Amino acid sequence: MTLPSLIFGALTATLLGALFHLWKDGGPAKLLLYQILAWVGFFGGHIAAIHWHWAWGKIGPLAVGPGILGALILLAIGHYLSLTPN
Repeated sequence: MTLPSLIFGALTATLLGALFHLWKDGGPAKLLLYQILAWVGFFGGHIAAIHWHWAWGKIGPLAVGPGILGALILLAIGHYLSLTPN
């Protein structure tokens, strides 16, 4: 993976985490949680796509489609697990 694709992937994952935080509304701790989950999910999806030779949604060497899907899945799971009963 090249440095520009790594930066583009990090920016995409950061944007996904920030938009999810804006949509679900939370404090600074939730923002940090969502950012970490988005980064792990995005690059986990990218690695899975490379491993299983998925070719959809690629921009250069970066598998953006599976990365976005992985980030959204991990964000949804993390949000569900972070809910506390009132």
